Amino acid sequence: MYDRYGSADVLRIEDLPKPSPSGRQVLVKVAATSVNLSDWETLRGSPLYSRIGGLRTPARRTLGSDIAGWVDAVGPAVTRFRPGDEVYGDNLLLKGGFAEYAIAPESVLAHKPTALTFAEASTVPQAGVIAQQGTDGAAAGQRIVINGAGGGSGSFAIQLAKRLGAEVTGVDNASKLDFMRSLGADKVIDYRSEDFTRSGPYDLILDLVAHRSVFAYRRALAPGGRYRCVGGSVRTLLRVLTIGSVAGWLTHRRLGVLAVKEGPAHFEPVADLCVAGDLAVHIDRTFTLDQVPEALAYVGEGRARGKVVVTVT
Repeated sequence: MYDRYGSADVLRIEDLPKPSPSGRQVLVKVAATSVNLSDWETLRGSPLYSRIGGLRTPARRTLGSDIAGWVDAVGPAVTRFRPGDEVYGDNLLLKGGFAEYAIAPESVLAHKPTALTFAEASTVPQAGVIAQQGTDGAAAGQRIVINGAGGGSGSFAIQLAKRLGAEVTGVDNASKLDFMRSLGADKVIDYRSEDFTRSGPYDLILDLVAHRSVFAYRRALAPGGRYRCVGGSVRTLLRVLTIGSVAGWLTHRRLGVLAVKEGPAHFEPVADLCVAGDLAVHIDRTFTLDQVPEALAYVGEGRARGKVVVTVT
């Protein structure tokens, strides 16, 4: 839990009564929760959009949105689940996954595929959806660059783009170059030593850590190319939405922010690919519940290769 924005040092363990679901809520006994960059941002309160609902103090005192576990109890209006069901989902609105029990709306959960472990299932709902929607429209022969390709969403995105026949360039820090190659990337770039916006042109740029000038992104796009960013600094996002959209239109390129669609209708197809063996889940490290501060720092500092999971016993 935490009561103020800051580093992982502001987190603490606290014993609370088991919550009770109401209405269309489900009480989930958590088995695993994957760590997303959004958790790190909401812990720190930066970028500013991570403070939505709680400008001065956190709106939710417990982080963790991608959860997997068992249904412990259901609200009186719940129709799709019953106690004992194995479920997973992205509980982005209520969070609470870094705990033994979490309350989630019925609408954000789905039945867990039996072929996936709880840890594997917890990696899919947010990162997998971002990757699939971010690479949507990629085609054979196209050149695609994924900035932040060595992390959770990036590890899925490389595989999905290669599955569509694209030529993929992965961008991340030097420690992840071999990992990105193992996922199928045709070319890898250490962002600290090479500027990927000067190595194009690309038909699609999926930017998971947007911090560059919109003019640099436009320069890297081929005519008719598309730039999509998910996350990044507020300044960059605003410039993409304003200057970027105009500059792109004038030069027959499309620059915009990816509006991610959430929910089971979007993450279950990704999980189906994992079950079929068409998409691999890469879990770098697993932490225990009392190691959540270390898990968040590991992801937030850019060290994770693929996904990081917190398991609850």
